[in-house]
Amino acid sequence: MFKEFRDFILKGNMLDLAIGVIIGAAFGKVVTEFTGVILAIIAKATGNTEVKGIGIGGIALDPLLNSLISLVIVGFALFIVVKAYNTAKRLTEKPAPKEEVAATVPADVQLLSEIRDLLKNKG
Repeated sequence: MFKEFRDFILKGNMLDLAIGVIIGAAFGKVVTEFTGVILAIIAKATGNTEVKGIGIGGIALDPLLNSLISLVIVGFALFIVVKAYNTAKRLTEKPAPKEEVAATVPADVQLLSEIRDLLKNKG
């Protein structure tokens, strides 16, 4: 049973998934910290010491700003990854062989050519 579990865990797809989850968690922390830096810059630009003070009509905008900035960062990172993947895929794919169009002459044209040749030889 342990051997089956080990084989299952070490399969390529499962290993890729585990690596993706670990990298995703680490990337999430980086995004959170980077978002904090951006929010601190926004707070300083608006004359506040913290982003918690930013709001409209008593409605705090800091959770919304935090989520929007995180969305933009993650979206941009995913765009870069997908763009790199598509470029690598395009470069590694072999172009599809072009179908050679056979130079087949239709039967009626071939028959007319034979008649023409016979008439040339006769006359």
